[in-house]
Amino acid sequence: MREEHLAEGETIVMQLRTHPKKVIKPILLLVVLIAALVALWVVPLPVDGMVLGFATLALVVLGLAAAAAPFLRWRTTRYIITNQRVALRTGILTQTGRDIPLYRINNVTFEKQLSDRFWGCGTLVISDGTDQPGMVLDDVPDVEKVQRALQDLVRQGKQLSDD
Repeated sequence: MREEHLAEGETIVMQLRTHPKKVIKPILLLVVLIAALVALWVVPLPVDGMVLGFATLALVVLGLAAAAAPFLRWRTTRYIITNQRVALRTGILTQTGRDIPLYRINNVTFEKQLSDRFWGCGTLVISDGTDQPGMVLDDVPDVEKVQRALQDLVRQGKQLSDD
């Protein structure tokens, strides 16, 4: 989030991306496809050059399709926590966003599956007092630290409004 998108007096506390584990499978697939491509050109096969070229093109297109979309999704998903709100921004071609003002937040929980514990991330669920479902932030790095920081910000905001 850029400074011009902030309200007066608003400061960014944390800016996060989803955990890089989101791109590990596409990268591994890309490595396998590159190995297949190298094998296709190194191992002598009794095939026509045109078939070899078509197979190469198919592997390149498959590799780009398999790796590019998850990588771009990972690059364009951001979680921003300011001293006034929590914002989710995502989108490759069309950017979408959702904001929850801190004063509306009534519950912040996290979930960590076994694989999340291995990678050091988790899912943060932020509930507010509206009819909309809570904001779900997937694969947040160091999710427990983020949850504590967000709860502190919410608590500080409630104390300021009570004064």
